[in-house]
Order: sequence, then C-alpha cells, then structure tokens
Amino acid sequence: MIKQNPQQVTQIPLPGRRLARRWRVPAAASGPLACVLLGCGLLAGCGAAGAAAGTGSQADSITLYSGQHEQTTDGLVTAFEQQTGIKVNVRNDDEDTLANLIAVQGSHSPADVFFTENSPPLEFLQEKGLLSKVTPGTLADTPARYDSPAGDWVGVSARVSVIVYNPSLIARNQLPTSVMQLADPKYSGKLGIAPSETDFQPIVTSVMRTYGRAAALGWLEKVKSNGASHSFPDNETLVSDVNRGQVAFGVINEYYWYRLKAEIGASAMHSQITYFAPHDPGYVIDVSGAAVLKSSQHQPAAQKFLVFLVSKKGEEIIGRAGGDEQSYEYPIGSGVTISAPETPFNQLQPNPITIAQLGDGAAAIDLLRQAGLL
Repeated sequence: MIKQNPQQVTQIPLPGRRLARRWRVPAAASGPLACVLLGCGLLAGCGAAGAAAGTGSQADSITLYSGQHEQTTDGLVTAFEQQTGIKVNVRNDDEDTLANLIAVQGSHSPADVFFTENSPPLEFLQEKGLLSKVTPGTLADTPARYDSPAGDWVGVSARVSVIVYNPSLIARNQLPTSVMQLADPKYSGKLGIAPSETDFQPIVTSVMRTYGRAAALGWLEKVKSNGASHSFPDNETLVSDVNRGQVAFGVINEYYWYRLKAEIGASAMHSQITYFAPHDPGYVIDVSGAAVLKSSQHQPAAQKFLVFLVSKKGEEIIGRAGGDEQSYEYPIGSGVTISAPETPFNQLQPNPITIAQLGDGAAAIDLLRQAGLL
C-alpha cells in the first residue's frame, strides 16, 4: 500500500478497470495527481449524492457505491426497493476509483454500502478500519471461505478465470495448460492481455504465492513481451477481439464470454473457452462482495441491503438465465445455483488460494508496475 505524508491521501494500489458508461480517472493521472482528482472533482459529485440521500428519513434511503456491472446492480437494486420500500441512490464507477474515494472521504463518506466485483478493494478498506461488521445471520447465508476473514464484508457472487480462444487461430491442444506457460516465447503475438483489469490481479497474486515474488516478476515480464502487440484496456475488448479473430487467445473471467454470446448471439460466436489444469495458479475464483461503511448514518437499512444480496431472492437474480440483467456470475448465497449453461460451480477445480491470501492486492500491483504492465 502506498503511504504518503499526513497532508496527502492514501491511494489504493489497484489498476483501473473500464466498465460501460462509467467515469474513470484519466490514464495520465496517477499517484498524487489521481488522488487530487478523486479528492476534489469526485468529492464534489458525491456531495450531491449525499444530499440526495439525506432528503428522506434515515430509514427510507441509502447510498450505494457500486463497482459491479451496472445491469447486475440495477436488477438487485430494483428488487430490493420493491421488497423493502428503501430507496437506493446508486453511484456507479470502477471499484478501485470508489475504494480510493471512500478512503479520501473517510468518516465523511456519503456512501452507506460498497459493492465490488473483487475482494481486494474490500480488504483494502477493511485494513483502514472503514467497514462495519456484517451481522452474523447475513454471513451465515454464504460459505465462510467466500466472506471477509474478519467478518467485515460478505461474499455475494463469484467468477472463475478461463482461457478464451479462437479455434481458427489456435487449436485447443496448442493452448497452455498452466498460467506459467503464458511466458513461453511460442505464444508471442498470439496472446492477448488486459493487465489493468482488476480481474487480472488475483492471478498475479496466486502466481506469486505459489512460485515466489522473483519468479512472478520474471513471468510477468515475459507475459508483457508475448502480449505486447495485443494489450487491451479491459476484458470486454479482449474477448471481443479474440472472437473476431484479431488475437488467438487470452485470459478472462468466464462471464465476459457468456455476456458477449448473449449480446451478439450464438451464431456470431467464433470463440470458445477452456480451463487451465485443475488447481493451477491461473485457475482462480474471484469473489464479488459488499460491505456497510462504518461512517454510514443508515446502518439498519444498509445491513438490510446486504441481507437481501445473499438472500434466496437476491441470489436468484444473480443466477437466473436469460434477460438483459443476466449476470452470468455464480450465486454463492442461500444455496442458490446458476441456471445459465455454465460449468456448475461445485465442479470447478481452482487453485485453493483463500480470500485472506488474495489480500488487498498491493503486492500484485507492485509487481505489475515493476514489469511495466501498469
């Protein structure tokens, strides 16, 4: 984690991630400049959100900072409002941007709940002491291994890393079976990468914990070389270009492929997905989670939102098949299973890295920067 002097804010060491229709700190802005942008420009916007949230009683509205995909959030929020009568004022942005903003705002944040795609931003805020404890009953609705080890946030859904490839450019039996093989020179010019994706960070952490920091850095440097001609800003672009035959293969979370298929139709899909070998460091489960901020002035209502996310109704929204709001993520709460045509969650064979071992991602981001990928 990057420490600055008391007059400066602390910036979460996570890469930027593009989500449709969301504001981002410009790519040229980093370090203290990014913090200034967050502390000034974004804080002004959030002041308005806070005012809007405060117009009703403390029981009838909450403010949600969401780094999740908007269609997923929209479906959940709509159902929660209908069930409880509590209005949810949503601020959508990249999860790392929002985590930085919460850290800047501290005890003055207008946010009540933070909803993310990955666990490191939640762990980052937990380490800063900015999260409330989740009620034990809420935590009991999801497997403990997917929740905060300290009980400060709850796991909501999961995704798994896969290889997406175009069979017209590379045969399945020519693909790597281990993430370490991405460094093989034979894949130069064939590999597509999206190193600034927050989804890539857990894979780097997994490699580092398996093989050590020096080996992970050497691996990243070779991955950078192999993917130099096909480096993308996000997984959406990566999976689209693989499908269009612009690059042979890449590593994504599985739901990007299923969403593209739903968007353009099965007849337009020219790509396929497959997995690394069982328990390989590249075969990683990512957990989306949610937390109530300690600074929230609407604690009961905010906790109700977490209860809803992991309830049967909330998890069924995540796991249902079809519709514009289909998330293609795996529901992990209240015993709900996905109804979309994906490999059943209980049949996945990922690397058994824990939430605690994934941590806040600081070491992985440091390696990505050293390798020149950020």
